[in-house]
Amino acid sequence: MKKFVAGLTVATIAFASVATAQDAPFAREIKARQGIMTYRAIQLGVLGGMAKGEIEYDAEAAQKAADNLMVSVSIDTSMLWPMGSDNSANPASTALAKIWEEGSGIGDKGKAMAEAATAMQAAAGTGLDGLKTAMGPVGEACGGCHKPFRVPTN
Repeated sequence: MKKFVAGLTVATIAFASVATAQDAPFAREIKARQGIMTYRAIQLGVLGGMAKGEIEYDAEAAQKAADNLMVSVSIDTSMLWPMGSDNSANPASTALAKIWEEGSGIGDKGKAMAEAATAMQAAAGTGLDGLKTAMGPVGEACGGCHKPFRVPTN
């Protein structure tokens, strides 16, 4: 009987923890947008690795990564960024509340990323030099949003 009660207690605590995490403000939206960012990071890992010489340049793989990056940038994620889904409302988020402030320029940041991804898509499969040239604006676009609008990482 003690084992049953102990097991039931552990199961209840585990369920309560899961329910609490899922009930946090905008948990689904935050998880979805973080998933998209992770997907972008995988593509950028391939492209950046080639640009740095850490991965041998492969035109087909570079083009695939650039195409995937472009697809991820083309997704309308507006519904994943509701006001109040910032770090102060939900610690699972790394977004700072100033994203939603008037005049933040967040739309311009998204546009810069789309333009950089478009240029990368055009250049990635044409040769290593083209990929390297396109990598700078992509990195600038990423940092242009992450530096002012994301909780600093160590």
